[in-house]
Amino acid sequence: MTTPQGCAAPEQTVALPAGIDLSNQAVIQGVVSGAGTAYARLLDHSGEFTGEVVVSDEGIFRFFAAPGQWTVRIIAGGGVTKDVPVEAKIGEVAQVSVTV
Repeated sequence: MTTPQGCAAPEQTVALPAGIDLSNQAVIQGVVSGAGTAYARLLDHSGEFTGEVVVSDEGIFRFFAAPGQWTVRIIAGGGVTKDVPVEAKIGEVAQVSVTV
């Protein structure tokens, strides 16, 4: 039997999935508008690739990251790329909003 999402990954919504304990996690999440299909890429403080997710149909993405300085790179159709610096902190959800 398959799950509705195919791989049992949590649905990307603005609300954190049930069971997420922010006391020991740092979360970077955001909303991309005006993009259609887009990807959110997480780069560390030196610009090295760390991870990438497909932005949901509603424009939502989320990363669980180590505390520190990060860059979220939004890659959208037509060669549009936007970089947003963000700081992740344990116990907090760093919110990012990007219009492409």
